[in-house]
Amino acid sequence: MTQPTKLEQFEANSVAFRIVQEATGQGTPPADGKDPAAVSLGRRGGLKGGPARASKLSKKRRAEIAKKAAQKRWKDHKKGEHKPT
Repeated sequence: MTQPTKLEQFEANSVAFRIVQEATGQGTPPADGKDPAAVSLGRRGGLKGGPARASKLSKKRRAEIAKKAAQKRWKDHKKGEHKPT
């Protein structure tokens, strides 16, 4: 019988580690690699930040920002041409 290669040993150890983690309820991190707690905090900050920023801007400045955004969105659109969504 031949000795397993280092790669085969590593793969076997990785599989065993994951099995133990799942069996003991420690689980594995999400597939996307993001920490759910950090994602939640980021979302909460975003939910607070938008309204806070809007309340500090004047009505005129908000209109300027909205107009600039609309121009960027529509810059490649030709009149009378319909782009499928």
